[in-house]
Order: sequence, then structure tokens, then C-alpha cells
Amino acid sequence: MIAAIYARKSTEQNGVGDEEKSVTRQIEHAKAYAARKGWLVDDDHLYVDDGISGAEFVKRPGFIRLMNALAPRPPFEALVMSEESRLGREQIETAYALKQITDAGVRVFFYLEDRERTLDNAMDKVMLSLTNFASEMEREKARQRTYDAMLRKAKALHVTGGKVYGYDNVEVLGTNGTRQSVTRRVNAEQAAVVRRIFELYAAGTGMLTVAHRLNEEGVKPPRGRGWAPSAVREMLHRPLYRGEVVWNRSQKIVKGGTKKQRKRPEAEWLTLPAPELRVVSEELWQRVKVRLEERAAIFPRLGKKLAGRPRFQDESAYLLVGFVRCSVCGGPVGTESRAHGSNGARQLVPHYACLDNRRRGAAICANPVALRQDILDRKILGAIAEVLQPEILERAVEKALAKLSYARSHHGSRRTQLERELEDAQRKLDRLVDALADGSLPADEIKGRLGAEKARKTALQAELTKLERLGGIASLDIGHLKNTLRERVSDVTSLLGSHTAQARQMLRKLLVNKIELEPVGRGRERGYRFRGALCIERLIGGEALQTSLSMVAPTGFEPVFQP
Repeated sequence: MIAAIYARKSTEQNGVGDEEKSVTRQIEHAKAYAARKGWLVDDDHLYVDDGISGAEFVKRPGFIRLMNALAPRPPFEALVMSEESRLGREQIETAYALKQITDAGVRVFFYLEDRERTLDNAMDKVMLSLTNFASEMEREKARQRTYDAMLRKAKALHVTGGKVYGYDNVEVLGTNGTRQSVTRRVNAEQAAVVRRIFELYAAGTGMLTVAHRLNEEGVKPPRGRGWAPSAVREMLHRPLYRGEVVWNRSQKIVKGGTKKQRKRPEAEWLTLPAPELRVVSEELWQRVKVRLEERAAIFPRLGKKLAGRPRFQDESAYLLVGFVRCSVCGGPVGTESRAHGSNGARQLVPHYACLDNRRRGAAICANPVALRQDILDRKILGAIAEVLQPEILERAVEKALAKLSYARSHHGSRRTQLERELEDAQRKLDRLVDALADGSLPADEIKGRLGAEKARKTALQAELTKLERLGGIASLDIGHLKNTLRERVSDVTSLLGSHTAQARQMLRKLLVNKIELEPVGRGRERGYRFRGALCIERLIGGEALQTSLSMVAPTGFEPVFQP
């Protein structure tokens, strides 16, 4: 019987060797358990999650791989774990995951109890509920212990999170040399930058201008490629700079099988004075606070939230946002409103521009070009429609099919040879498994030979699959394919000219990757030269063109436009 192993630990063990980690020991013990049972452990199906909570079911890579391996048919018959809580510590999610595993025909074993988990009757399900209840209770107790420990640290002014710009984290060692806690110490160089940011903003300089100035002067940012207005804003609102530690403002909760954060009521916040950590004077803090309140009053709000037009999540109201990038810095291209028109009839019109240039300044990206949205939309859609001419695509399809047919004719004899080699590989695997079961050969020797034969079998199967795809080319009805292609092209071009939401969905299907915008200028003419690739495979669909056939825009696909 082929067995898989799943191991999980909730917290990372930094500074500990792999051989000493808990998940490593779990795998070793699970392998020993499988060997005693006479099972073969498949090294391709060792699923590990180290440092991930048992309440997390969405952002857990090892667990996701395990569940994906169940369909369409699991490549193993048994799953070995140390105990039930390794699968999860949330009652409903854990029970559902276990049901999916057993419904796929996989038997589940726990080596600590030498027990199989079954769900064959009502008593099995009751026992599962009780076990999961106990696991979730233990998780809640652990969370409360963690909260109490963090509360003690916060009251002692110890670090309970990560690093903050303007401070160094300093380890406090105990008598035995082990770390007892971490405290903050003012970093004089960074603190000077913080004070300058406060002074500039209090004097009337905007957050965007402050970020640009810091980038131009080469001031090292807290993270990322450069200073951004969002980083400046976060600093201006951070009470630690006035000598106040505020803790317990947010809480991690489990919702939808994953961890999320929610804001706690202000009455639950813990505010502690820390005068030794002050880097901004009270007078300067108050001046900045007044200006922040004045700026905030400009924007309409509903309660504490900005009032604005709701949009679909992750969906832009502009056609090309998310599909184009700057060729100078590789950053995203977004929209900004600029005045356009004659002096008597000027109005705000959306333009496409590099966001890194706008937010971080010329020191990060030297591309200042902004082009009217309607011009770039129209030209790119026109270029796509020109490339999607049925005659051009038909010629590309004919060439691709001719190439595949040629390859098929020269590899016909290879299929028979591959089938014989696959049979030979399977016979050798069967003999090795039998030798492992009866102990006629050393386990270490068998393991190495099994790995080599499995790798050989996988490579042969992959090559055979490619040949089988080639075999379907000869039976294609070329005339029918061309008619289908014309219909698809007609549908695509009509959708591209309709509503923005529909056109964006079609661009997701057509584009191989993002369209690159290269700034160009000739005298007073400024604009963008663009280049992209369209994937015919996505346009046609089916198995006929699984060769990643694509049309790359020719030179004529790179016009220069005037704003």
C-alpha cells in the first residue's frame, strides 16, 4: 500500500537545524510507522506546513497540495499523521477536510495512538467531534496564553511586533545568555529623518512632495524601492514618535478558514507613556495633527470611512489598469486626472501614467509621460483588432498544424518503444515493492532504486502524453476549425468595443502578459510606444493548440500617439 504523510507545526523554530525540527521528527516517526505496517511511503507525497496555525485552512501550502492530490484519483491509499490536531484545530473545517480525504478512498492513520480514523457510523462521527472540540479548546487556551504574554511585554514597554523606522530593536539577555526580551532604542539618523518629515508637512509640504524629495536625496526608505506617500502618512499618524506606546488596536480572528484582522474598540486600547522613545516634540506633533485634521475635513465621510462610489473588488473602472506596465522601471501604470482643453473650457480628464514616478518621484522612475486615457484605449484596442484579422490567424494556425503533423510523422515509431519501456519500468517497481515488503533487500538500497525507477516512469509518461496529443492533429477538420475561429474573432472584437468591464474580461483571456509602455517624445509630441503578445490558444480553446501558440505584435503595432 502506498502511503502519504502530513506534518504540521504551529510556530517556526528559528535557529534550529532541520533534523531537530518538530515537523522533521513527525516525518521520521510516520515513516517508521509505515515501515512497521509494511507500507511504501512515496517521497513525492510528503506534505509539510511549518509555522502555520491549525486554524488556517486557506494559506496553508502543504495542506492545499494534499487536498488537491485527492482529485481526480489519489496516488496513495493511506495518510499518516502524528495525531488528529495536525490536520487542524478548528472543528468544522477539520471535520470537512477529513471527510473529503476519506470520501476519496484514503485511509487515515495516527501513529501516536496506532489508530485509524473512520467515519463509518454515528459513533465515529461523535468521537471526531469530541476530538476536534478538544483541539479547538487547546488552541483557544494557547491564544489566551499568548495574549497574556504580549500584554505583560507591552506593559513593560518591550517590543511586541516588528521594527519601526526611527528605532533599533535591542535584545535583552538573561544571566544564562538567552534572550529574555526585546526593547526599542532611538536610532539618531533615522529619527532625524522622521523629524524632518514632520517639519516639512507642518510647513505645508504635501505627502507626495515629501516622498519625492526623500527619494531625490537618496534617503534609504523603511522598505521597498523608495519612499511613497503611504509611508509618509503612516509615520505622521504613529503615536510612538511622540513618546506613546499604543497596543491592542487590532485582533486576529479566524473567518472563512483563514486569519483576518479586525479593529478593536478604542476603549480596549492600551496606551502607555514612553518619554525615552520620543523623537518629535509635542509642539510639532500638534501642528501636524491640526493640518491632518484640516486635510481630512476636505473629503466627505460616512462616519470614519471615506464616502465614494463603490466598485467591485479588484476591478478598475479604466480599461488598461492592471494590463500595462512602465518599460523604464517595470512598475504599474495607473490613472490620474489632469486638466485638458483650452483656457476657456479646461476640464479634468483621466490620463495613464507610471505610478512609481507619480508616487516616488524621478529618482525611482524617470518616466513623466501622461497620456489621455481615451487615446491609449482606442489605439491599443485598434491594434488588437488589427492583429485578430481572421486571415492572419488562419495562416498562423495552418503553420502550427503543419509543424505538429510533421513532428507526428517522425515520431510514430517512438510510441511503441515508449509503451514497452513503461511496462518494463512498472515491472521493476513492482519487484522492488515486493522486495521491500518481504525484507529480501536492504531498505536503503531499495529506496534509491525506487526513486530512480519512479523518475524514469514519470519522464516516459510525459513523453507519451506529448505523442498522444500529436496523434489527434491528423483527425482535425481544418475547415470547421477556421469557421470556429472566425466566430470567436467576431465575438472578441465586438466585446472589446463594448462596456469596460466586458472588455477587461476579454483582455484577461487574450493577453499573454502585460503590455509594455515605452515613453517617447519628438519635440512637442509625447506619448507611448506599446508592445504586447496575444495568445491564440486562449482564443480558440480545446486541445488542438496546446503548444502555447502566440502572436507577437509586429513593428507596425508600435505607433506613437499625441496627447
